[in-house]
Amino acid sequence: MSDQTSDHDNNPVPPAAPPAARPAAPASNWEREVLEKLVFATLKEQKAARRWGIFFKAVTLLVVIVGLSAYFDFSWPGSDSDTLGRHTALIEVEGAIESEGSGSAGVVIPALNKAFSDSGSVAVVLHINSPGGSPVQAGMIVDEMIRLRKGYPGKPLYVVVDEICASGCYYIAAGADRIYVNKASIVGSIGVLMDGFGFTGAMEKLGVERRLLTAGENKGFMDPFSPLSEKHKQHAQAMLNEIHEQFIQVVRNGRGKRLKETPDMFSGLFWTGAKAIDMGLADAYGTVDSVARDVVKAEDIVDYTQHEGLPERVLKKFGAAMGAGAMKSAVDAVRPNLR
Repeated sequence: MSDQTSDHDNNPVPPAAPPAARPAAPASNWEREVLEKLVFATLKEQKAARRWGIFFKAVTLLVVIVGLSAYFDFSWPGSDSDTLGRHTALIEVEGAIESEGSGSAGVVIPALNKAFSDSGSVAVVLHINSPGGSPVQAGMIVDEMIRLRKGYPGKPLYVVVDEICASGCYYIAAGADRIYVNKASIVGSIGVLMDGFGFTGAMEKLGVERRLLTAGENKGFMDPFSPLSEKHKQHAQAMLNEIHEQFIQVVRNGRGKRLKETPDMFSGLFWTGAKAIDMGLADAYGTVDSVARDVVKAEDIVDYTQHEGLPERVLKKFGAAMGAGAMKSAVDAVRPNLR
């Protein structure tokens, strides 16, 4: 017994083996994690894109609605100027008389028609401030002014000059019943010009050769890179003289016996408003307010000016007229101007 105990004591039971380690997890599920991140990022970007898409569509729709309302001149019921009663109709003409802008026939003529046809307007006032411009645009406006004055004999048409009323601007003013100025306004410049540049001398010094081919011997008329021939010069002068005579006739017809002609009156010179009254080029001093109050006797003034709408501004901003710019520069060199 004692021997067994001794043997047991001398041979202790070996310690239990540690539990076997769990098998290690795969090194990483990185492929899955990366895919999940990519999916979530894609979904997030799609949501953001949808939000921006909705935003831009809403903005586009708003622009279209505003553009259409501006283009078609929508108005609320009861907002027509007829509800304002007796008033003076005002049309503003600012800047050069050209095919675009407030001085173009396409802008002024519709405004004139609307102002004359309104039953509430008792007189029409053109408030003008322009150095002149196209004889064609000025001529179309004057013709319409004369037609409307005949069609509405009881509705006078007055011109009120601001800073300047020269050349093509005065061409328009001569078609009114009366012209009002400030004593320091600039009035006159009854003449026609055609300007440009010639580069033939500079080209010779630089050794530049001009190669111009035409079908028609006069097709290169007023080409700035070719010498000006006497024939072309005479033709241009005859054309300017003809337009000048048209201008003079409009002034004589419009001003009638009030005109006190002098040798310099149709020479292209201009004068102050005070001198213009003495010469019969203008009638009296006045502003838009004073004419409406003291002459028309209708102090309420309604503006009939046709302002540029949103569609036109958008087209210009996105370059609809970019190509016309270069062409305009070339045409201006051979186009007569009343300024």
